[in-house]
Amino acid sequence: MQINLYNSLSKKISPFTPLQENSVRMYSCGPTVYNYAHIGNMRAFLFADLLQRVMRIVGGYDVKWVMNITNIDDKTIRDSAFGSSAWLQEMGEQKDDPMENLLNFTEYYRMAFIDDISKLGIDSKQFFYMPKATEYIPQIQELIEKIVAKGLGYVSEGSVYFNLAEWRKIDIYGKLHKIDFDNFRSGARVDADQYEREQVSDFVLWKVRKPGEPYWKFEVNGQNCDGRPGWHIECSAMERELLGLPFDIHTGGIDLKFPHHEDEIAQSKAGYGVDPTAFWCHNEFLEVEGEKMSKSLGNFFTLRDLTDKGIDPADIRYIMLSAHYGSTLNFTFEGIASARKARLRIQDYIYDLMENENTKGSAPDVEKFREDVLSELANDLHTPKALAVVFTFINNNPVSALNRASSRKLTEFFKTFNRIFEVFSFVARPQTQITIPPEVIELAEKRLTARKEKNWAESDILRGKISELGYTVKDTKDSYSLEKT
Repeated sequence: MQINLYNSLSKKISPFTPLQENSVRMYSCGPTVYNYAHIGNMRAFLFADLLQRVMRIVGGYDVKWVMNITNIDDKTIRDSAFGSSAWLQEMGEQKDDPMENLLNFTEYYRMAFIDDISKLGIDSKQFFYMPKATEYIPQIQELIEKIVAKGLGYVSEGSVYFNLAEWRKIDIYGKLHKIDFDNFRSGARVDADQYEREQVSDFVLWKVRKPGEPYWKFEVNGQNCDGRPGWHIECSAMERELLGLPFDIHTGGIDLKFPHHEDEIAQSKAGYGVDPTAFWCHNEFLEVEGEKMSKSLGNFFTLRDLTDKGIDPADIRYIMLSAHYGSTLNFTFEGIASARKARLRIQDYIYDLMENENTKGSAPDVEKFREDVLSELANDLHTPKALAVVFTFINNNPVSALNRASSRKLTEFFKTFNRIFEVFSFVARPQTQITIPPEVIELAEKRLTARKEKNWAESDILRGKISELGYTVKDTKDSYSLEKT
């Protein structure tokens, strides 16, 4: 089936055609492993997982999927110097060698990331490779040397920068994100790996070592540049090494359009002479309760925070996939409750299909149903419309009215459907499902807010309501846990 995708480069939905026969080479910007990934990050990874599944299952392509691991940047250096409570508890103590601390620290959070995405149904076996930036220092240095040799990079005080003014004489800077160059000043430099959208400056390719930081030896044009790579250059080198240039699709969150992806385009073409990819696909932001996620607002959640509250990871995956990737997702506890009900509605239908032994009954057009669902997924991964087709069919075709043969065909279709959504079960219907109801979690969240506001009377009322529903809430320092009474 033909796949159509919105391309951030052309800014329109276009038919997708692979560059090499039936093979799709796809690169996704992965996590910076300095802490547990938050649910906003998880949306980007789930979007990439959805895309590669649709490519394989609906498009019929072979997919070569690479997702990088950023284990060297400002944040990993900063936090590995001091450690974290979770890491130190696991490792015991830090070492004297900054490089050893960096690698041990980031490996701890890399493994935590693999564990988290597996709970969300992302199978690490689907990746062709998950490269760590520190494994590609020679390739990164070689790319920087190419850029400097072409007069598009320069050394200043031991760091190497991309010369944006020279690049703009050759090609466009601002292919993905409209940039206001009115305040651009040639030669102005930015050293930070991440910076504000308004900062249009020469960006760092390689950062000179600072005391106590891990570093690699490097010499550029006879100048000592011992240090480490900037964040943007890492992806350019790993993409070319693992996928070749140009490859088919690059994914990431919309926040990476500028500067990260814009810089990738400039670096790759400056050094390798070719644009990195044909399709740029970006997912929109995730908000929590209608606001930007922030620790100061108390609405910052990792996957572990949510599962500790008793939320099923399958419901988290479902709610994120039920919204179109190109629209902002408002993540709420009420929404999780609705997502769970919707998911279990389909799950119960599947159980009913599996148990149906009626020899008589209707025979709906299963093939048309299948085509209708998959065509919506082929149309820019429109999961909301695909789910709408599913619910319309379920409502119009109760299992009690279907014959056994149709039930078996539908069961096989839902197995295909689940290869994309990965939230349904096809084992025998369980007798009991021990999961904390979303309404209990919602009451507990309101009680947590009341406690933070020192509204003890409201807190006691909510505790009583939770108890009436058959659960006990136990307070911790900054959160709570729930248990069946």
